[in-house]
Amino acid sequence: MGFGSRIVGTGSFLPSRVVTNQDVSRLLDIGPDYVERVSGIRTRHWVSSGEDCSWLAEQATRLALADAQIMPDDLDAIVLSSTSPDMLFPSTACLLQGRLGITGIPAFDVAASCSGFLYGLSMADCFIRSGQFRRCLVVAAEVKSRSLDLQDLSTAILFGDGAGAAILERSSQADIGVVSVRLHADGAYHDLIKIPGGGSRQPLSPAVLEGQGHTLRIQGSKIYRLAVRQLAQAVKEHVAEEKWELEQLDQVIFHQANGRLIAQVCKVLGTPADRSFSVIENLGNASSASLPIAMDRANRSHRLKSGHRVLLGTFGGGLTWATALVRWG
Repeated sequence: MGFGSRIVGTGSFLPSRVVTNQDVSRLLDIGPDYVERVSGIRTRHWVSSGEDCSWLAEQATRLALADAQIMPDDLDAIVLSSTSPDMLFPSTACLLQGRLGITGIPAFDVAASCSGFLYGLSMADCFIRSGQFRRCLVVAAEVKSRSLDLQDLSTAILFGDGAGAAILERSSQADIGVVSVRLHADGAYHDLIKIPGGGSRQPLSPAVLEGQGHTLRIQGSKIYRLAVRQLAQAVKEHVAEEKWELEQLDQVIFHQANGRLIAQVCKVLGTPADRSFSVIENLGNASSASLPIAMDRANRSHRLKSGHRVLLGTFGGGLTWATALVRWG
């Protein structure tokens, strides 16, 4: 009998600094009601001085380890998703490994924007199915607040910081665990979400800093239309591949990008409100961390029950998008 993987522990962590719509609206000279109306967001969390991506990842990881009732030494691999790492290199995964006090096991970063957690989940699932590893940590951590132009309406109201983690473990139960993951990308749309400065194409310089080239830029309306179309189509195709029906999904959890976007995708799919779990109101868009944060919140509030058919879906820069089907348990 072949191996599969199942999620045996989840964890999430948000920095303590809460940023309200009133806080961001003062920076942009707009009304706080406008922010909630266009985004579905009321508050988001931003890091304070001395807090960074690897620190957020550590907090979420320790909660996931406790939920799985294992120790850091029990891990066989670390896959970390971030597009806001502590530094260009070494990887934030290696920095997290050092914080956890473990050595020897592989640790590496994945940069797939908001889809990074599911890209990492797919890798961990493949590692386990191949027999290479028994237990893998997949964690997504983001510090988007330090890449924002606080005068840019399209980004300043949306993004938050945080981390979410999951422990995947080898399983021989055919009816429980990760059923399958589907990954997608289309580089033709790479300009729609980006931080243009700071890489080898535009190294940091006074000119780049003066032109705000080191800050996050997004073409929101174009992304919205693409996300609704591509993500809904990907979900339909994936569910059909596994010979499931959309009506059989017990819980649907999407990347927490924008409240209106989540609602529209659910409308296209015919997903009722009681089967769609969202924390966008108090989280904001925490990029790749938003999905595992939402999944952990759903897990801890007992929305995910053993045997539930769970759909996870993401869409982000690259462009990248991904879906996962899980039998919870």
